[in-house]
Amino acid sequence: MWLRNAGLRPISEGVRTATENDVVMLVLGIDPGTASTGYGVVRSTGSRLHAVDGGVITTRAGVPPERRLSDIHARIGELLDEHAPAAIAIEELYFGANVRTAFAVGQARGVVLLAAGQRGVPSRSYTPQQVKAAVCGNGRADKDQVGRMVARLLGLPSAPTPDHAADALAVAICDLNRAPLARAVAGVGA
Repeated sequence: MWLRNAGLRPISEGVRTATENDVVMLVLGIDPGTASTGYGVVRSTGSRLHAVDGGVITTRAGVPPERRLSDIHARIGELLDEHAPAAIAIEELYFGANVRTAFAVGQARGVVLLAAGQRGVPSRSYTPQQVKAAVCGNGRADKDQVGRMVARLLGLPSAPTPDHAADALAVAICDLNRAPLARAVAGVGA
């Protein structure tokens, strides 16, 4: 209305339709662990999120650690080759009381990052608190709340199971929610 009053005509040249403004991005989220590494592939189209794939890579206790890590590395490589994500988003190491567990998780993180690096796929890391805040609005949300919000954000009928898969999907959602800001900041510095 104010355009007419100012004597200006609407300009249609060079203006994109809403569907042309949709940026499609695919991210592989990872919740690392030696026994169970969760993964979740999420696609964003504009502001809409869709679950593409998800699950858990499990390794057996009693198998030498180098074999377990090799299995994780191989499966992550398969997922990267199959889905060709724009990036991987991986949960950072949480240092609890158990140092042995922390080292094992760090090793799993390492082979995931190696698989991404070998394929030239950029990786971004997020703390558990950042992931929970991005998905639930609260960095101290419990696992049930994270699972319910992942289901809601992805339009799933129920929370993904097991928890490691839900957590990996949450990591991917965290990255996709931060991607527009990250692109804008990168563009300012360029």
